[in-house]
Amino acid sequence: VKNTINVAFGIPPTGSQRECFCLLLHQDPTMYLGNGEVKSSAVVKYSAAPPSTYALPEEKTDLKLPPANWLRENPQLGSAVLGSSSKSKPFSRFLIYYFTDGLYHPQNIKKLLKIPYSKSHVSMAVHRVGRTLLVDELDIQELFRRSSQTGDWTWLKDFYQRLNDQKWQRKKKSKEHWYQKAILSKFLYYSINGDGAAEPVLDNMNEGDDDKNAEECSSSWPATFTSPSDEGVSADRKFALGQVTSVLKEQNLPALFNEGENSQGLRNDFVRNIMWTFEDIHMLVGSNMPIFGGGRYPAVSLKLRDSNKPINILTGIDYWLDNLMCNVPELVMCFHVNGIVQKYEMIKTEDIPHLENSTFSTRVVKDIAQNILSFLKSNCTKEGHTYWLFKASGSDIVKLYDLTTLCEEAEEEKYQNPFTLPVAVLLYKVASNLMLKTRQNRKHYGPVRTLLLNCIKLLDQERHPQIIASAYYMLSELFQLNEPSEDDGGESLRAGGSEDSYSDEDRVEEEEEEDLTEDSDENSSFSNGSKLQDDSKAVAVIRSVGELSVPEKYKSTHQIRPSGSFPVSQDKEERCRHILSYVLLGLKAVDGSIKKESDLPAADPNTPIPLKYEDGASAAEKGISLLLERAGPVQADQKHPTRSGMIPGSWQYHMKMQLFLKASKAYYVLSDAATNLLKYGRALRYIKLSMQCYDAYCSVNGTLSPQVLQFHSQCLSLCGDIQLMLAQNANNRAAYLEEYSYQTKDDQEILHSLHRESSCQAFNMVTDLAMDPEYQLFVSSKCYEAAHELLISEALKDDNSDQLPQLLKRLGNIRNEMGVFYMNQAAALQTDKEVKKPVSTTEQELWKKSFSFFEKGIGDFEAIRDKTNTALLLCNTGRLMRICAQAHCTTLADESRGEFSPEEALYYNKAIDYYLSAMRSLGSRETHPAVWDSVNWELSTTYFTLATLLQDFAPLSRKAQEQIEREVTEAMIKSLKYCDLQTESARQPLYQYRAATIHHRLASMYHSCFRNQVGDEHLRKQHRSLAELHYSKAVSLFLSLKEAPCELLRTLLERVAFAEFTMAGQSSSLTKLKSLTGAMEIMTEAHHAFRLIQKELLEKQEEVAASESALCSDMAATPGLDLPDVTKLIGVFEPSFCFLLLQIIKLMATGKRKQSGKDEETLKTYKSVYSKLLRADKSAPLLDRIQLYIELLLHLTPQTGSDSTERRDQ
Repeated sequence: VKNTINVAFGIPPTGSQRECFCLLLHQDPTMYLGNGEVKSSAVVKYSAAPPSTYALPEEKTDLKLPPANWLRENPQLGSAVLGSSSKSKPFSRFLIYYFTDGLYHPQNIKKLLKIPYSKSHVSMAVHRVGRTLLVDELDIQELFRRSSQTGDWTWLKDFYQRLNDQKWQRKKKSKEHWYQKAILSKFLYYSINGDGAAEPVLDNMNEGDDDKNAEECSSSWPATFTSPSDEGVSADRKFALGQVTSVLKEQNLPALFNEGENSQGLRNDFVRNIMWTFEDIHMLVGSNMPIFGGGRYPAVSLKLRDSNKPINILTGIDYWLDNLMCNVPELVMCFHVNGIVQKYEMIKTEDIPHLENSTFSTRVVKDIAQNILSFLKSNCTKEGHTYWLFKASGSDIVKLYDLTTLCEEAEEEKYQNPFTLPVAVLLYKVASNLMLKTRQNRKHYGPVRTLLLNCIKLLDQERHPQIIASAYYMLSELFQLNEPSEDDGGESLRAGGSEDSYSDEDRVEEEEEEDLTEDSDENSSFSNGSKLQDDSKAVAVIRSVGELSVPEKYKSTHQIRPSGSFPVSQDKEERCRHILSYVLLGLKAVDGSIKKESDLPAADPNTPIPLKYEDGASAAEKGISLLLERAGPVQADQKHPTRSGMIPGSWQYHMKMQLFLKASKAYYVLSDAATNLLKYGRALRYIKLSMQCYDAYCSVNGTLSPQVLQFHSQCLSLCGDIQLMLAQNANNRAAYLEEYSYQTKDDQEILHSLHRESSCQAFNMVTDLAMDPEYQLFVSSKCYEAAHELLISEALKDDNSDQLPQLLKRLGNIRNEMGVFYMNQAAALQTDKEVKKPVSTTEQELWKKSFSFFEKGIGDFEAIRDKTNTALLLCNTGRLMRICAQAHCTTLADESRGEFSPEEALYYNKAIDYYLSAMRSLGSRETHPAVWDSVNWELSTTYFTLATLLQDFAPLSRKAQEQIEREVTEAMIKSLKYCDLQTESARQPLYQYRAATIHHRLASMYHSCFRNQVGDEHLRKQHRSLAELHYSKAVSLFLSLKEAPCELLRTLLERVAFAEFTMAGQSSSLTKLKSLTGAMEIMTEAHHAFRLIQKELLEKQEEVAASESALCSDMAATPGLDLPDVTKLIGVFEPSFCFLLLQIIKLMATGKRKQSGKDEETLKTYKSVYSKLLRADKSAPLLDRIQLYIELLLHLTPQTGSDSTERRDQ
């Protein structure tokens, strides 16, 4: 005996006390019998125990004496050997193996295959489940006997009487029958070898107790209905099966069906379940035949025969089929006379068809099996229908009736069909097995959906609401909310990725089955099996049992539906709508089963109802407090009935919880999809429905699992996202309101069901569409805070590694948004002031709110070590400090700007500290170049603003001039330090302009100090040197910009004035001449500024392209060029130029040193330029005057004049 583990799909492990064995009696489980005429193989899918070793009783053993171990429970022998008299129940023998040709009791198989050889009556019920046929005995008279008191099924009684089968009557079992059964039982117990080896006992036992003892010792299937793949199945999926497999004890079943099926699982009446392949027919059968092994015979079956009674053909077929089904190669026949063992005979299985008096053809039996299967497959086509295969005693005609159709045609209601409920439960349990697979295979979704829909179609919602509600829940489970990718779902049974396939031929059949696209519900016909004219009620008729022996007499022309099409769409909204439709139907089934006084119960007086149109912080705080209370885990279990009257712990209670949660998840996915599509009104409507479902779930369920709490935190987080987006997109509020107000009929009905359990108002404050952006931001922050509290709670603190950082980032972001919102409001108040007034209380409150949110946001980002966002919030805080500084500027009585105040200095220094903290947070520019550049710019700007205000509005009333100059210099140098002149970026021209302006301002300050300094020559020289240095750098930077001609001209004029002031203090003519010459060289650089001004004026003139209109009026609107400033600078330039020329001419003309030829030429040039400047028309147009200045300046610099002219011409 070769024992290996082989747990087939649908055949569950039975607990620690039992194992599943695959019994392979040869190296190859395939058995060829009758010189290759018949091929048979059997694989044991479940076995209560391995075969027993045996010791045959010695000859002359008296089998009438019981052995010592008689009637002791023995798993190898099984319940049938013990003499159990319990009747088999429909569908109570197997857990469903879906993809087989049939499910059979071995006696039923043998009865079908012996139809041509036997004159006895045949009565069997046939049901189709997918491509599988379930064949079970239909004991009509027992059915009528049990229903005689209730008066049910009168239509079936009348129909049966019309069949006129009066020959067959139930025979009472004789004493001889019980005698033979008793000695067989004792014989088998004698044959057991081991610790419980049989020894005769002489004391008499009451044989009348056989049945009772056997009943007590009969084995049964374990109570828990599980699957070998349950470990990887979610709790939600386990729930549905666990609830519905216990449905039968909740229902009022007929007596015939309520035994053995009212537990969590299915009863198993067999020692082993076997997948038997007979030729091309695959059957799952149950067997109680005792199998023994040991010595030279690894597996044999034992048969007890009376030597006085010969073996007939029916008995021979029985023995042969028993051995084939269990793959047993040999049979040991024990012959006895009056209970005394006489002899033994070993017979090989392939020799059984050739025994004396029982000779039969195995090929004929094979043809009979194929013809019967083809007949049934071609006519039992409708899933959920009950077919009755009937042959009267002594008759050769076999008829097949559709009892479901006959029941519907009767005047009585269709639910009197005795098989309606068992078939429905059968369909459900097949679907449950397919659903409870660890690795879901998408090819099973179609069959599961078909099975469940047929199950629902068979049942009456008022009678069996639990099965219907659970079926709808499972239908909703078929539609995955997170649809896997094609790569993930590509593996199938055909690829060999599962242990569920039972043979290569089955895989081929399934592949061929998937290629079928059409299925007709019409009954297919046979080539030789037309219906008889005298029986219009039969679906099909076999006119003579002899036809079954003719090879391929009946051929199946009916094609099985390819597992049903499953409507899976890539559109998430469509999938969720399917889910919600099934959830609604499930809720209706549950609600219909609850006794209630009214559909809408009164509102809970203990639940506050927030006013929908009440705005403001007070109303918001009330709603948020309720939100936080509801968001937290609830620990108290429900002990009292719910609002609708449900009892905690009932199936309605559990089912509603799962349906509410499923609906909540579906609405959440819809909301998330709408958010991605920027449909924020629709998204808010969906998340509101999701949270209303969750509210109802909380009202029903007293204890929330960590998974549910984590899902709720996701809902709150998504709600926060939506409210934030609504606040940021206030311009589309009308469209969002229209989306939010729309509601489908299914949504309304689901909400109606929710209101039966809860007021659904706990989350109204966070899911209402407000019109105020501030309120929306507030609600968004509270949603994130509630979600955060959930994630850090005791229930979830150890299982939020991925979700918590994302939530903290959202929390930091919303706090930044609120900080910016209040900061902008404060800035707007400041801008709207017509007259500078002291800081108002409103402004201060806005500053405090803004600062508080920035501070909390910084803490959130620091908690997740998000350096970039931390730096951004520190930068925003610095900006807030600058706004505070601007608000504290002093105003004089004449409304002019006062001195730089200490409050301004305080806030500017705080802003600098925050910017420096942001720089430290980033560490280097490589961390995030864009943020680094932004912080760098803001820091440089703050230093520059501080220095500028100190310089322009010096607080001379509080500080000395020298101290102010030092502070200005220090701030300017630091601002200059953060001017990034090397990195090429969009801000590089701005940095250059700022650096040039800083050098210009420093030069002007040192120029002023030099002019005003008296006494300290060393300090004056230092100021002079610094002024020269910064003037030179300022001119160089302004020249490189080419976009600041006025600033360049102003700097040059100041530098010339500085040179003139220096000359005034000199006494030597040569020294003065040298200083004036240097000043003239500086002045000649002004031609660059005039060229830039001229270029801009010409471009503007070309744009105007009109007639000769007044140029000034046109130029006044020139962007980037201040015409009044240009005119003012020209008014300074011309006198200064004239003065320099005149002084140089005088000094050169009156000089004592003899002039060289070059000096004379230079003097002549100066005189010519001076003459032209004096004769110039002061009223000439601005462009003409600028052209004259350019020519004169270039005339003084002949070495560069040609180059400049060429550039101008270009």
